[in-house]
Amino acid sequence: MSTTAAGTGHLADELLVGFARALRAAGVPVTQDRTRAYLEATALVGLDNQPASYWAGRATLCSGPDDLDRYDQVFTAWFLDHQDVTPRTSRDERTVAQAALDDSAGGAAGDDVDEDTLNAMASAAEVLRHRDIADLAPSDKARLTTMFATLHPRSPRRSANRRTAWRRGDVDAARTLRQMLRRMGEPGEVAWRRRATRPRRVVLLVDVSGSMSGYADALLRLAHRFSHPGATRGAPARVEVFTVGTRLTRVTAAMRMRDPERAIVAAGETVPDWSGGTRLGETLRIFMDRWGQRGLARGSVVVVFSDGWERGDAGLLGEQMQRLHRVARRVVWVNPHVGKDGYLPVQQGIVAALPFVDDLVAGHSLATFADLIEVVARA
Repeated sequence: MSTTAAGTGHLADELLVGFARALRAAGVPVTQDRTRAYLEATALVGLDNQPASYWAGRATLCSGPDDLDRYDQVFTAWFLDHQDVTPRTSRDERTVAQAALDDSAGGAAGDDVDEDTLNAMASAAEVLRHRDIADLAPSDKARLTTMFATLHPRSPRRSANRRTAWRRGDVDAARTLRQMLRRMGEPGEVAWRRRATRPRRVVLLVDVSGSMSGYADALLRLAHRFSHPGATRGAPARVEVFTVGTRLTRVTAAMRMRDPERAIVAAGETVPDWSGGTRLGETLRIFMDRWGQRGLARGSVVVVFSDGWERGDAGLLGEQMQRLHRVARRVVWVNPHVGKDGYLPVQQGIVAALPFVDDLVAGHSLATFADLIEVVARA
């Protein structure tokens, strides 16, 4: 092979590997084995054959039907930036390929980016953190999914019965005596102890009704960050996740799956009432009767994600919120419209629930999710 041909092949491999990284940054679970299979398949069909290379990547890099939309978006954006093989797309769609440069696992593709470009990318990412999720273009939503890795929930703590060694507190007479015996009775430093702490349970109730459809995916991704031990700083809390709408559905098992994409898909297959109506009072009554009073909500931090549009009996919602407030450690209500210009809590659901809510916080952007994490950690 000539030197020119070898150089061309190397550049083609860099282009294809960069595309695989962009897919991973957009949320498609691309592994090293899939990347290797993609390179082999593209070598067989030829990179210059656009339809064949498209289907080669689709067959080797996508693990399920839910990956196909992201694959199409990233394929268009990535190859538009590198060669003229696809129709022109809008400026917003091109931001998907830029997500690869933000991937912490990215390779040499980002090594040659100058400081001005990095500053511009950081500024764009900061702007994206504060934008309303419901107003984002699909490409920006795909990029935002990679930024959820920056959220690290901290478990709220509660006192335990046992005591543990500490720098100050109560005198630990037994440990002090044992240390003296090891020194043949010579006096030494006094040992101290304090009451130990353990993680407090967190219960997340996510409204998936029609009025919350623009936020449902992001809220479940946030619930996944709370549920996944690898994302939580400190000892992980036991997290329970339910969706509420016209029915109450427990999706805790789905949220404990390691991969966020598979967790969202599993939750979607479990929940029967996506984008339906809202009967918060009835679903909350079922939660309290079946799980709350038995101890799942007792002493827990309960977080309700909802805009408060109640189609059922608002009085019933108020009664159930009062029951919940009696047994929970703290009740946090997350409303995506709080903090927006002109918003007033006048919806009948919010009016009925507010007297029994400890914290009413915003929940429309990644930045507000970070604020919510602090509220839960201090509860």
